[in-house]
Amino acid sequence: MRTVQNSFAIELASHLLIMEKLLLITQVIISILLSVAVLVQSKDEGFTASGNQGFQATRRGPEKILFRATVILAALFLINAFSFVLI
Repeated sequence: MRTVQNSFAIELASHLLIMEKLLLITQVIISILLSVAVLVQSKDEGFTASGNQGFQATRRGPEKILFRATVILAALFLINAFSFVLI
């Protein structure tokens, strides 16, 4: 009976290590993508060259897609970070 418990504990520890590595790799990938998305957004004119037309309040086209992708990446980053802490 004791060997069954020991083998279960070893198997559980093995699965936790694999999950830890997977979450760590995912966190690195998400952080790199999030950094790139923020840096691309931080340019003054963005994708659409508006010239001297002033501030454009609405996002259109690629800027809108990039903004939504940034929000999604930030949410995934937080979820992944909390998951990593729980393990």
